[in-house]
Amino acid sequence: MPELNRRTLLAAGAGLAVGAFTGAPALARSGRPVLTHGVQSGDVTTHSALVWTRADRTGRMIVEVSRDPSFRRVRRFQGPMLTPNTDFTGKVRLTGLPRAERLHYRVWVEGERRLMSEPLVGTLRTAGDDAVRFVWSGDIAGQGWGISPNFGGMRIFNAMRALRPDFFLCSGDTVYADNPLTETVTLPDGRVWRNLVTPAKSKVAETLDEYRGQFAYNLLDEHLRAFVAEVPQINQWDDHEVVNNWYPGEILDDSRYTERRVDVLAARAKRAFHEWLPTPVSPADPEGRIYRKLSYGRHLDLFVLDMRTYKDPNSDNVYADSRRGLLGRRQREWLIRELRASRATWKLIAIDLPLGLIVPDGATAQEGVAQGDHGAPLGRELEFAEVLRAAHRHNVTGIAFLTADVHYTAAHYYDPARAAIRDFTPFWEFVTGPLHAGAFGPNQLDGTFGPEAVFMHAPPAANTSPADGYQHFGEVSIDRDGYLTVRLRDADGVPLWSIELEPPTS
Repeated sequence: MPELNRRTLLAAGAGLAVGAFTGAPALARSGRPVLTHGVQSGDVTTHSALVWTRADRTGRMIVEVSRDPSFRRVRRFQGPMLTPNTDFTGKVRLTGLPRAERLHYRVWVEGERRLMSEPLVGTLRTAGDDAVRFVWSGDIAGQGWGISPNFGGMRIFNAMRALRPDFFLCSGDTVYADNPLTETVTLPDGRVWRNLVTPAKSKVAETLDEYRGQFAYNLLDEHLRAFVAEVPQINQWDDHEVVNNWYPGEILDDSRYTERRVDVLAARAKRAFHEWLPTPVSPADPEGRIYRKLSYGRHLDLFVLDMRTYKDPNSDNVYADSRRGLLGRRQREWLIRELRASRATWKLIAIDLPLGLIVPDGATAQEGVAQGDHGAPLGRELEFAEVLRAAHRHNVTGIAFLTADVHYTAAHYYDPARAAIRDFTPFWEFVTGPLHAGAFGPNQLDGTFGPEAVFMHAPPAANTSPADGYQHFGEVSIDRDGYLTVRLRDADGVPLWSIELEPPTS
């Protein structure tokens, strides 16, 4: 077992900081392996959690977990061999954990000749408590706004970390693989934004290594790295993990790309996504399914959707075929079935595209669910009408949607009294973002499901930089009695708007 003391922990932190400021991995010392990009945890359940790390060379991943930050009593888990096949990344599922407790873990790698890396430590809280609090947002390092030390880096992660949430839901655009960075950007007022730039971020990603480099880049930010070491994640993807507004079968018309088959790019991107994030992948699910349900005590079931893998081509989105859409038949039937089976007070559905906001893709095509026809459901609205109708007819209550994508924050209330259809129960949709990207909006609402914009905070100009604010995240807290509070916050954590919702009655 590696020796743990204050000096070795400080040395590990110092080595990582060198990598962060130079854009290079931390340097190996004395022939020992080095953990290059910190530690992360994810998809924490009542009795299990995933823990992730990356090394600079081949070695065996080892994790110890304890109730005690001094690690006097531990359980040890032997993880996988970290090899070039996974870019030296790896993750291990910790099992048999105590319910609803904050735990401490430490990770190291054993390399050749049994040489040990310096350990890195993290924390996580297991599920199971009826009271739960989490944060969510999306959109990291987009529109040319990367890590800028002269503007404080990705400081929004400090604000989220300060709340000590039980977990973080990333609603997609975990990276911007199609948005290369330049070293400097001059802001409208003459200030200069200076990006940290790596080779992978200097062009659009096409190869597997270039997609891997998108995730590696984000972890060069000290604020993000500290946040993910302390707060477990739940990740879904959207479009920019691959390329803007993509759909299966698409052939790109973009001179920046030598590989224009989106299916080829998406397969590489998805592999990098699963390698570099603490996401669940099992031999029984070789496709790396992203949609899933996680439960937290009596009051919360969280449904994480994938609106990209099974998406139909972007068109005017006014067809009448209910078999098409964003979810695909298997996922749509799974969602209806799991909503009906849920006994949680709240069924929160994480969608990577908003339900009621119109998101165009060019002059005539549509990227999202809505398309601006305020009448009866057409196109992709048909499958969501089916989900909402099935939930309503089976008396499923407590549904709300969480999303990001549009780079501003808003709260929408959907009421059948205003809608073109009546066969659904009123619900809320909460929108937030970006975490660290250009700010945009607001988008127009589609009236099909009767939404009302109760709150909205958007920038005065398109692609407003993170230096000028309009970066957002949301916080959800559920107390032991089932009351749900949503707060929409800015980059400093200041609440902009909030609402408390009573537990629904069946």
